[in-house]
Amino acid sequence: MTKLVAYYSRADENYFSGKLQTIKVGNTEKVAKMISNLMGADLYKIEQKYPYASDYNTCIVQAKEDKKNNTRPELTNPLNSVEQYDEIYLGYPNYWSTMPMAVYTFLESFDFKDKIIHPFCTHEGSGLSNTENVIKKITHAKVNKGLAIVGSNVDDSLDLIERWINI
Repeated sequence: MTKLVAYYSRADENYFSGKLQTIKVGNTEKVAKMISNLMGADLYKIEQKYPYASDYNTCIVQAKEDKKNNTRPELTNPLNSVEQYDEIYLGYPNYWSTMPMAVYTFLESFDFKDKIIHPFCTHEGSGLSNTENVIKKITHAKVNKGLAIVGSNVDDSLDLIERWINI
């Protein structure tokens, strides 16, 4: 089975355990790379053509506006196809109980029929929320039980990830 780890992640200023902190690599990207390394899966970063601001407070305003308007941001490096992949590990930070709008752009761009999607998210308290059901509705794919990792615990999550991917 050919596998893809597709993820949206944001570095720069982020919220961790009640305070702002600047990071060079986003938490979801760290998890995506761990999964890819463990499984030898292809890696694809979902990136918006016009990224959110590097400072957290401006980013939040921009992301909320996109959510409110149900925006589908243009992607900088869209994949041509997911046809060659049987399983897709889909990663994203949880933004207000949903996925970043760029993830919607990605999901709505392909036919995921007969694919298996394994969602994973990083968060600071909201977990996966209802994103598993949203992914099922958008893609009509088989969606396996997801994994939610508190962002401030990502660096210590390798054992948890190994257990999850071996299900």
